[in-house]
This record gives sequence, structure tokens and C-alpha cells, in this order.
Amino acid sequence: FFHWLNALGLPIPALQDDTMVLAYLHNPQERNYALQSFAAPDAGGVLDLLNRQKPQMAEEGMERLYEDIEKPLVRVLFDMEVAGFQVDAQQLIEMGKTFTQQTAQLQEDIYRLTGVKGFNINSPQQLGKVLFEDLGLPSKRKTRTGWSTDADTLEGLREMHPAIEKILEYRQIVKLNGTYIDGLLRKIDPSGRIHTTFDQVGTATGRISSNEPNLQNIPIRTELGREIRRAFSAREGHVLVDGDYSQIELRVLAHISGDEAMCDAFNRGQDVHTRTAAEIGGVPLQQVTPAMRSDAKAVNFGIVYGISDFGLANNLGVSRKRAGDFISRYFERYPKVHDFMESAKRDGYLNGYAATLFGRRRRLGELKSSNANLRSFGERVAMNTPIQGTAADIIKAAMVAAHRELERQGLKARLILQVHDELLIEAPEDEKDAVVKLLRQCMEQVMELKVPLVADIQTGRDWYETK
Repeated sequence: FFHWLNALGLPIPALQDDTMVLAYLHNPQERNYALQSFAAPDAGGVLDLLNRQKPQMAEEGMERLYEDIEKPLVRVLFDMEVAGFQVDAQQLIEMGKTFTQQTAQLQEDIYRLTGVKGFNINSPQQLGKVLFEDLGLPSKRKTRTGWSTDADTLEGLREMHPAIEKILEYRQIVKLNGTYIDGLLRKIDPSGRIHTTFDQVGTATGRISSNEPNLQNIPIRTELGREIRRAFSAREGHVLVDGDYSQIELRVLAHISGDEAMCDAFNRGQDVHTRTAAEIGGVPLQQVTPAMRSDAKAVNFGIVYGISDFGLANNLGVSRKRAGDFISRYFERYPKVHDFMESAKRDGYLNGYAATLFGRRRRLGELKSSNANLRSFGERVAMNTPIQGTAADIIKAAMVAAHRELERQGLKARLILQVHDELLIEAPEDEKDAVVKLLRQCMEQVMELKVPLVADIQTGRDWYETK
């Protein structure tokens, strides 16, 4: 509704409920103007849909989700879209020049290492011919158009030829330059800010998505990717305040399953991956090695997504039997997590849906499919929806709380971005301490679980500094 008003150039009222929306639409002056516009049929259709779906929401127990989270979130996201995020175009341009120089050097390195000059590294067909015919590297995969040169294939060849490392690096930089440098530069408005579009209902899990451009997809896993975040900064006289939930999905899993060992780890403030490694390995916490913690982390996050022994074996680079042993020992140490997963699949089959703690439902017709792959997918969704969906609901509720509290306290700071478990606020420098306190309170106290919700709060002049 707010987007529709904005498109028409109408004033945005402080509407508190659907009755006020209807009254506003029925104001004679505004109604006549609206009826002459292209958007009037759409607005009427949405209003009709609301009237038909409200009884269904009540019947399915989703009124709280709608009234307390999704409806007020519309205004929050609208304000965030209008605010945008300041981006230093010149910094992006300089990074683009550097990336272009690096790709040129990598291209020469690849030609030298392969002994083949002039082929198009961006062409899977030409690259496949060089790797698997000219160099004779082993390949187990072929596509209809030739050899497979996807990331998994190249990763498997990394140790077999020095050119593979360069090719992977080349691809990474080409993508960064094209998608994130050129793509972002085209989206900067005259004031120097980028305005993404948020979709609060575009995912089956309830997560918010971002598009045109997708600011939730700015790289963070590699140092080169993280460098792009330096270009995203606070405007003059302001700072960025970044709140990031710590292991929120595992905390939700501990709460829903009620597993004593997992809850104990979080309530003691222990690192849950180290605790899991100790539990699985049968060793004291102080004897857990970085490698053991890394394996335990893969198991912890894999369990949330219903990972199989085959999938875990691929992730860890171990045998399927060893991966199966990891999973078995995990469930021995966290038995109520196993009970929850089994009951989630059973309830999903009986009810035809999975639900979050806030009542959000996801239909699960796949569980009754005759196709084994679809049934397996449905089981994973049944287990994951209560976890990932509840985490998505929590951060939406935190956004609503933070937005309201900023307004209530009369602060000039404003929410500008949400990236899954992370919230970003742009605040005047003299409001920094108040906003840090406010954001922590809104994120950590938005819902009471059996374990504490913890938000890591960082500040900085640019997005890179906050991570």
C-alpha cells in the first residue's frame, strides 16, 4: 500500500490499522485521484485479497505474525528503501581498475602454465579442451556441450596442476568486477546512494530478500570480496552500527529441541562448535584442536539443514563412513535434537505443513509424493523450517522493534540494511552509544528463549570496518 501511494505521488500517512487504510482510500479526493490512475485496480485487488485472507489467517493462527511483524515491517522496509546506502563511486572505479589489471596478469599466467595461448578462459568449451584434452587432466563429468568446468570440478583438480589455482582466482575477480563493480556503479543515484528493493514475502522460509541490486549478496567469504564493502560507508558525520546475531539458528534449535547439553553450552556462554567437538570426540574442551572445531562446525550447521552422511562427507572431505560416524555420535550427545528432527518429519506428514514459533506455515505436499527425491526434500524442509523460519521471524521482529525505538527516542539514526542475521543502522556520531545500546536491546530481548539471544555489535565508518 505504501509503495502504491508513493508511486502515485500521494502523501504517506501514519496508518495504524486496516480500517484507517480503508478510510484513507475512501477519502473522496484521494479516491477519485486513485481511480483515474493505473494502480487503482491493483490496490482494489489487494484490498479484496486482504478481506478474504484475514479469516484464513485467524483460522490458521497467523494473526500475531501478521499484526505484530509483517504489517508493521512494510513501513520499516519502505523507510529503508528510501534511505538507501551511501557508496563511494570513485573507490569502486579504482577497485575495478585494479581487478582489470589483475585479470590481465592472471590471463598471461594461465597461458604460460598451460602452454596454450589465446584461448577464451571464460568459455567452458575452450577451457575444457585445454584442461582435459591438451593437458590430459582427469574428468568424471561431461555436459551436452562438452567438458564440465564448474567450480566443483576445478576444486577437485586444484592439486593436480598449477594453472587451476590461477583459473579459480581469475574467475573470482572477473565475477567481482562484472557483478559487483560494474553492477553497483550503474545503481548509484545522484546523491551517491544505492536503493535496493526488499521483498518480505519472496522466500518460502520467511527471510527477506533484496534485489536491484541484491545488497545481501555482497561477498564476505574472501578478502577480495570483503574489500568491496569498503565502498559502502556512512555519510559525513555519521557511523555505521552493525548488529549480527550470534549462531541464531543453533540457538533456536536448542530452544525448540530442548536438548540439555546444547542449551547448557549456550547458557554457559561456551563456543558451541568447540563444545560439540568435545562431545563428539570425547575430549575436554581445552583439548579441542582447530581442525576438530572446524569439523564440528560443519556438523552443527549441516544438521540444521538435514544433511546426509554423503553430503557431510563431501563437505569435510572424508569417507562416507566417517561422516556417518560423526552424525551418529552427534545424535548420541544431543539426543533431543534427533527427537525433534524425527517429530518434525512426522508432524509435517500428518499436518501437511511445518510452522515457526510465530505460526508461519510452509506447505509440505512433497512429503506425500511418490518421488523419493521429492520426499527427501520435504523431510529436509520439515526439519529446517521451524529453525530457519523462526530465525527469520526473530530478525523481522527485531527490525520492527528497532525502528519503533529509534522513532520513540527521537533519534536521527535510521535502519538502512538487513542481511539475513545482520542489521545495519546509519547514526550521527553523537548518537553512536545510544544506538549501540538500543540495537543490542532490540535484538537480544525481542523474544525469550531457553537460551540467550546474543547480538555482536560493531561500529565503523564503512561496512568493512564493522565486520
